[in-house]
Amino acid sequence: QNSSEMPETITSRDAARFPIVASCTLLGLYLFFKIFSQEYINLLLSMYFFVLGILALSHTISPMMNRFFPANFPNKQYQLLFTQGSGESKEEIVNYEFDTKDLVCLALSSVVGVWYLLRKHWIANNLFGLAFSLNGVELLHLNNVSTGCILLGGLFIYDVFWVFGTNVMVTVAKSFEAPIKLVFPQDLLEKGLEADNFAMLGLGDIVIPGHWALHPFPYSLKKNTHTYFYTSFVAYIFGLGLTIFIMHIFKHAQPALLYLVPACIGFPLLVALAKGEVTEMFSYESSAEILPHTPRLTHFPTVSGSPASLADSMQQKLSCPRRRRQQSPSAM
Repeated sequence: QNSSEMPETITSRDAARFPIVASCTLLGLYLFFKIFSQEYINLLLSMYFFVLGILALSHTISPMMNRFFPANFPNKQYQLLFTQGSGESKEEIVNYEFDTKDLVCLALSSVVGVWYLLRKHWIANNLFGLAFSLNGVELLHLNNVSTGCILLGGLFIYDVFWVFGTNVMVTVAKSFEAPIKLVFPQDLLEKGLEADNFAMLGLGDIVIPGHWALHPFPYSLKKNTHTYFYTSFVAYIFGLGLTIFIMHIFKHAQPALLYLVPACIGFPLLVALAKGEVTEMFSYESSAEILPHTPRLTHFPTVSGSPASLADSMQQKLSCPRRRRQQSPSAM
């Protein structure tokens, strides 16, 4: 449904519940893969993310593609409406508004979708992964710094426990095949586009810190400055760099939130301390109305910040129907 409604706000209660829900989902996936055939599960997952990926990518490239359409492009409006009941009890189930330009974007995204479905190529995977990340950040909103601290703190414990405390995360991640991580070919110079040895980063490690960096800080305190956004951005680069360094030293997959959370919370707090704005930072309530927004699928079933994406970020391999790919440490 194309709409200009505001993004959904994450409350403190939502933030506190998220690691618990994520843990239950992760354990459920672990049991699911133990009981049922991995081949059939991943076939269903491929079809599911094929549809979601096309919708997410189409929505993501739409603003950019608008620049390439000529002014006299015959752009017609369409509406797909599916209702239940009649009269006063009539209820909308699907109300999707789109135009001819959206159909062109959908067609281009479908090409990437077919490419991913047939080849599971790493470029197609990354295009879908980036689209999921952008949609995930866009559809949710942190209203204050305290909520962000609760969310990041809970996921910090979640990530560390399930990676280092049990084998559940690793088992699920190795079995879970879906475009919910970004992959970075380590043998790109040797094999080019046919690279098959990857380092990986789960989308949860992009979306969750992304909410923290984008929502409470850029428009809070001094409203004409983005100091806290830039600080969080630098903190993310530092935390991810540290994750890669530790991963390289120990040759073992790492929970990236173990390093990202202290950096993303610590750096802005140090800046606030230096500027004497700690009290103001924690008392500020960010409003969704002042956030930039574009028309989007308000009920789009994003998976970017879901427990599944957090689980997948430990995945050691990316499947390919033609060959078995080498395993490589991945960042959580």
